[in-house]
Amino acid sequence: MLRNEGTTFFRTCLNAINVLSGVGLISIPFALSQGGWTSLIALFILAIICYFMGILLHRCMEVKPQIKTYPDIGALAFGKMGRVIVSIFVYLELYLFAVDLLILGGDSLEKLFPNWGLKVGALRVDGRKTYMMLTALLILPTTWVKSFGALAYVSFGGLLASIVLVGCVVWAGVADHVGFQQRGVVFRLRGFPTAISLYTFCYCAHVVFPTLRSSMTKKTHFPKVLLVSFSLSTLTYGLMAILGYLMYGQNVETQIALSLPQHKINTKIAIFTTLIYPLSKYASIIYPIAQAIEDASPLCATRLMSIIIRTLLLLTTVVVAIAVPFFAYVMAFIGAFTGVATTILIPCICYLKINEGWRKFGWELIVIALIIVVGVSVGLVGTYSSVKELVKRLR
Repeated sequence: MLRNEGTTFFRTCLNAINVLSGVGLISIPFALSQGGWTSLIALFILAIICYFMGILLHRCMEVKPQIKTYPDIGALAFGKMGRVIVSIFVYLELYLFAVDLLILGGDSLEKLFPNWGLKVGALRVDGRKTYMMLTALLILPTTWVKSFGALAYVSFGGLLASIVLVGCVVWAGVADHVGFQQRGVVFRLRGFPTAISLYTFCYCAHVVFPTLRSSMTKKTHFPKVLLVSFSLSTLTYGLMAILGYLMYGQNVETQIALSLPQHKINTKIAIFTTLIYPLSKYASIIYPIAQAIEDASPLCATRLMSIIIRTLLLLTTVVVAIAVPFFAYVMAFIGAFTGVATTILIPCICYLKINEGWRKFGWELIVIALIIVVGVSVGLVGTYSSVKELVKRLR
């Protein structure tokens, strides 16, 4: 979809919703349990901020029609160094997201087939790690595809997975008699940084927005695409968060599918549905990184080297996933560190540099300055909190 020139408004909306309403949906009830009911206010504020950041990226691209990618905006604002810095954050975010997809695959398969592991001689590998490797093995052939357009059709399955997942949760609450009686807590200061980080992760799609915009027939309609996609995605996130928290309260798992009643058909469907995310999205996520490596040297551009590079990238993400197998907290780190940078800070800073009109003091400058302060605060506190939680679980 993303490859074709002249994409319609409707198809662009579907693509935007696909990248926004994805893996974050799985952990949104856990995020609400960490911050309490009042943290929902932060979710809606972040949605508005991130929507505005998409508008700023659109305005940056209007300055120079040749801009096609997110790093291009960094280059327009700060030259070669701007491109390098933006690319580092983009590729790091994509790489960590790929790691989290493998963790998700391992957790889901372990729930479906517990008490199973791999033994090679004296070496024993537990179920989660074994399933992460199995997930990687299933994903491997998709990483060898060199057409991003073909991968876009595969990743579209993630949108359908989100719809099915919400349906399974509603079914568990109504038909499986789980009910919606949990009261939860109003506010939880200790978990609030984790909640904010996970909420930020839900809107980490800005690295794709320039590509979506450049594919449109009528690029002036992109703000409407943002409005539709952010509105629908936020409604979906809010619905899933509220339903999951009302069903399980503080006992909700980091992945909502793992909280559903065992041995129920809709639970198995929900868990199988979560497996669609790593199988359908991993190759698309890792594609830009592999492409950047291959473009760095003519020696890397051959078919054989392409396969080797993509296989090695997959292997490194497997190693990291096995070393840090904590889905929600890796997600929180992505949201707080790279997510805040690519979703909030970089759009603000690049827009201020590209748009000389900011030198005239006005409401827009005040709003952007406040957003930068909020972004830096969320990034620092969220990164510290997520790293602290990861270190605690690794001990």
